[in-house]
Amino acid sequence: FRRVLFRSWWCKHNHVSYNTSYHTKFPELMKKIYHVHEWITWMYVRWFHKHTGRVLTTTMTMVRELKNHGFQGDIVSWTRGVNREVFYPRQHRRNSQTTLVCVSRVSKEKNLEDFFKLDYPDAKKIMVGDGPMRKTYEQQYPDVEFVGVKTGAELAYYYNLADVFVFPSQWETFGLVMIEAMACGTPVAAYPCQGPLDVVDEGITGCM
Repeated sequence: FRRVLFRSWWCKHNHVSYNTSYHTKFPELMKKIYHVHEWITWMYVRWFHKHTGRVLTTTMTMVRELKNHGFQGDIVSWTRGVNREVFYPRQHRRNSQTTLVCVSRVSKEKNLEDFFKLDYPDAKKIMVGDGPMRKTYEQQYPDVEFVGVKTGAELAYYYNLADVFVFPSQWETFGLVMIEAMACGTPVAAYPCQGPLDVVDEGITGCM
């Protein structure tokens, strides 16, 4: 965080043009986890981005939301994609046990406890990723299999292994992991909030 502020200050001090990106819903997140009023965080977020040449965000929905919260200047929808040579449907031998997979940074703001607490009979839950809360969650939820960070074909393997990909976060502006899962032919279960609403076709590629 300090490095980001320093780089921003350095660019302004040396008259260097730069862009910024907005891809996490910090005001909502700060209110949910730390009980900070949203208007306080929005004030900081507007200040941080106000000197940028262009604000890059994820969807047109987010462009409209930022403008509604007083953002000025050029706000651009910066779309996402996946490498289809890596993420595509593969055939794996399945057993009768339902497999639920989540891919995420293992941290508090990702709302992973909703995934860990899912009460689905006899389901196998696999958590892919690492982060500051991993050891704590491993102790609290021994029924969840933590496999660490995976990339490339290894990551695609877990998307294909899943019967359902679970996306519990409620503060993302997009959620790249959802389109990686769908590229592998795996449906997404998510909350009906920003991110999933722009990515998932209800009843076709997932369920909210």
